[in-house]
Amino acid sequence: MPGSSDTARTSGAVGWLSSLPGVSTASTLPTGQDQGTGTVLPVPPALESALPSGGLRRGSTVSVRGSRALLFTLLAEATTRGSWAAVVGMPDIGVAAAAELGVDVRRLAVVPAPGTEILPVVGALLDGVDLVVLGGGLPARQSLPRRQTERLLARARQRGAVLLTEGPVPGAELELHCLSRRWQGLEEQGGTVHVGCAPGYLRECELTVRGSGRRAAARPQDVHVLLPGPGGGAVAPAVSHDVPVRELVAG
Repeated sequence: MPGSSDTARTSGAVGWLSSLPGVSTASTLPTGQDQGTGTVLPVPPALESALPSGGLRRGSTVSVRGSRALLFTLLAEATTRGSWAAVVGMPDIGVAAAAELGVDVRRLAVVPAPGTEILPVVGALLDGVDLVVLGGGLPARQSLPRRQTERLLARARQRGAVLLTEGPVPGAELELHCLSRRWQGLEEQGGTVHVGCAPGYLRECELTVRGSGRRAAARPQDVHVLLPGPGGGAVAPAVSHDVPVRELVAG
């Protein structure tokens, strides 16, 4: 979506959405040239090896399972480098939590409840926004036929946007699945969990994330990432841990 026409498309799409009931934007629109016009949008380095292109390939659809924090972390690097993102159908979105994970919320549009207008709303966003997130099970909740879901995936391909879904969606090129999580900061003695070296707090969480899918993603890749890490965002864990951890399987 390169060129000055992208700015006009973004302004039109998000401006129109802002006028609809129940739609809010986290900031004003950019007036300069889009800064995220590469073939691949960046992700935090700790997650690069889980994606075949080392980032989010424009035109692709990626489903995320097992961790909303992981979903928002995929927006962090791109928005801080100038890309725009939109979240649709996630009325309980925590903008403050997204900011703590590194998302630049000044470049985030929020559509909590698109109602019956899901196709035109998402279509308009895919026309002018770099990353569009569909809340958990949104196509199923809206009873969208598979054919209409496929139209949204095709729109993302045509417009060079990245479509991210919370939960599986037919036709996604890549799935990122949080297989397990291990919290640091809890010590277990005699079957009883005790607070470790940070009394009253869980310090950080290590996720095991598997990337799998079609084409270049046909061979699954597992990565380990601290999310949240010491600074709130995603970072690679240390090779060893000096504090015992307790494994929790992601639901």
